[in-house]
Amino acid sequence: MQIQHLRHNAIDYEQWDNAITLSINQLGYAYSWYLDIVSPGWEALVTDNYEYIMPLPVKRKYGIPYMVQPVLTQQLGIFSSQNISEDVIQLFIKKIPYYSYEINLNDNNFNAEITKLPNYVLNLNDSHESISKKYSKNTIRNIEKAQKQKLSVKTNLQIDEFVQFYNSVEKNFISTNGSLLKRLLEKAEEKKAITILGVLNNNNELIAALCLFYTGNRLVYLVPVSNKEGKNSSAMFMIVDYLIKSKTQTNTILDFEGSQVEGIARFYKGFGATNQPYYILKRFRPAFLIGKF
Repeated sequence: MQIQHLRHNAIDYEQWDNAITLSINQLGYAYSWYLDIVSPGWEALVTDNYEYIMPLPVKRKYGIPYMVQPVLTQQLGIFSSQNISEDVIQLFIKKIPYYSYEINLNDNNFNAEITKLPNYVLNLNDSHESISKKYSKNTIRNIEKAQKQKLSVKTNLQIDEFVQFYNSVEKNFISTNGSLLKRLLEKAEEKKAITILGVLNNNNELIAALCLFYTGNRLVYLVPVSNKEGKNSSAMFMIVDYLIKSKTQTNTILDFEGSQVEGIARFYKGFGATNQPYYILKRFRPAFLIGKF
């Protein structure tokens, strides 16, 4: 198997996106338009005819190239319409042209030698009645709490309203990237790849919102946000239950994206989600290349 390293301007976007669409492990994060926003100048490893492909999210500091997982991008790694064996994975890892990296491989890139990270997914093929029977007692209690407060779900929340609300509540790494979140959501809307749900209180004020990203049959819990009232009202429990009701008995996988944080993982598992781990690949991460950029 011959693997080529392609600089950004040598990547054939049409072949690339077609390969992602046809892959057995399709993920929206790996489309060219998504990578262009979260990892400008990304590069790639590819085999002949793009049969196997791997995006390389390259950054540079002090002129030194290294790779780090982009924001809002849980998994990347190797994609193909063919079986991705451990031998293939090892060949790609050996071909990574940079000395320092910390990247996440997708759940189809099994490697017994590297660290696994949790990711919780829920298959929505069944009825809401059947799925909700697997809800934890805590989840049921929180859904009922939200319902008693007469909260309402707003569908198709506008991007500007969502971003303004997000920035008024959260001060984490996404906000520090300025317009990145808005640009990503606008492009995803153009691609018909997002939907945004909100929860309103009795005064018709937004207290929680959830941006969902989807490609193929995968619906990703991409950006959740709740203000203090939303958290106290258990509004996010209401959003997820509403979402499950609207997507039951469809060929949809609800992908919660993690987490290693016990309380967040408990929230995901409370809806009956199961762990489908992915893998983190690290090599030589000196302190001066670690941090927020």
